[in-house]
Amino acid sequence: MLNAELIVKDMNNMPNDIRVCEKCKGTSLKTIIPKLKKLAPDADIKVGCKSYCGPCKKRAFVYVNGRYISAPTEDEVLAKAKPFIKQSS
Repeated sequence: MLNAELIVKDMNNMPNDIRVCEKCKGTSLKTIIPKLKKLAPDADIKVGCKSYCGPCKKRAFVYVNGRYISAPTEDEVLAKAKPFIKQSS
């Protein structure tokens, strides 16, 4: 295998990297974390400021595997995030 193929294969075997901000106005940690765990049981969910304060004050957002995803509501942001969550094999 080429080195690039090995890197991609290793990245696909890593758990989902999901991050949420405890100060985000569009989400509630109490509700979003259980929903994220249901979508990605293997996820490494981190809670903390993402320095994304402009959109964070107005919309729901979540960081999934290197992508900032935002939407008007928590349910909409979860729906938009779903395609970026790696499914365990």
